[in-house]
Amino acid sequence: MGEEGRERSRWRGVAVGAAVGDALGMPLEFGLASHPRALIRSMRPGRLPAGHFTDDTELALAVAATLLERGYLDPDDLAQRFAEWYCSEPPDVGVHTQAVLSRLAAGESWEEAAEAVFRERPESAGNGALMRSWPVALAFWRDLEALRQASVLQCRVTHRHAECVAACVFLNTLLARLVAGANLEAALETAFVQASPLPAGLAHAIRLAPRRRREELRNTGWVRHTLETAVWSLFNSHTFEEALIQAVNLGADADTAGAVTGALAGALYGVEAIPEEWRTALHGEYPLKSGHNWGWQDLVNLADRLAMLQAQP
Repeated sequence: MGEEGRERSRWRGVAVGAAVGDALGMPLEFGLASHPRALIRSMRPGRLPAGHFTDDTELALAVAATLLERGYLDPDDLAQRFAEWYCSEPPDVGVHTQAVLSRLAAGESWEEAAEAVFRERPESAGNGALMRSWPVALAFWRDLEALRQASVLQCRVTHRHAECVAACVFLNTLLARLVAGANLEAALETAFVQASPLPAGLAHAIRLAPRRRREELRNTGWVRHTLETAVWSLFNSHTFEEALIQAVNLGADADTAGAVTGALAGALYGVEAIPEEWRTALHGEYPLKSGHNWGWQDLVNLADRLAMLQAQP
């Protein structure tokens, strides 16, 4: 496989890996960490059927649709898609995201809605924007400055907290550099530079993550904990499968930890490294109630379109 083929494998790995991680973590969400000698390694049913992706992937598909149809990150179009998704009565919506989207559905602009919720909850730094950010990384992986700008805007449609914004820039830069073929350590350093200045607490958590003990990881819905889990999982494993199993078995916000870790591990190891039984079990519907069912090959096609967006004349 030549370098072009390896890049293609890596960007496909981002999309498929994110959705697979989401689905693998779904039944473990809100639970306690699994015992190290009893880790869950297969797709299992939970609040959704086994292999079904959640709102993490559904909202990422909304971001992807905006990018592909508009050719850039259009916040007004994205906010409309988010509002339509919310009005379709999804089975699960994050607390912060729900607060913003309920205002969007009532007719507020995204600027008004996001700012109002930020004023009400100034310390709310949830991972709802981080979990859906990977399409931005694929669309702008060749241009880190365009990636930075789109990452900031995508986040601010719902999440205004400085840690949320910085985390989205950091994650997408890390994904982009891994897709381009950088090793994990070099990609991490580029992400620190590109997302600078990171809030001190977020930067500290990411720097320490590789050396954390498993029992120290809280894996909550705080954006800082999600990135911490993902970085720890990558540095303490040697395969896609191992990284993802480590992340989702921490319980708590397992589906989002799985989505973020899966995107990163997919970028690092490529789509072929994702176990076939996980890929073939993957499914979900988007838009909700549309009858449009997604499988892993649909995500491969989506990734190809996103990754070639900038290459089009």
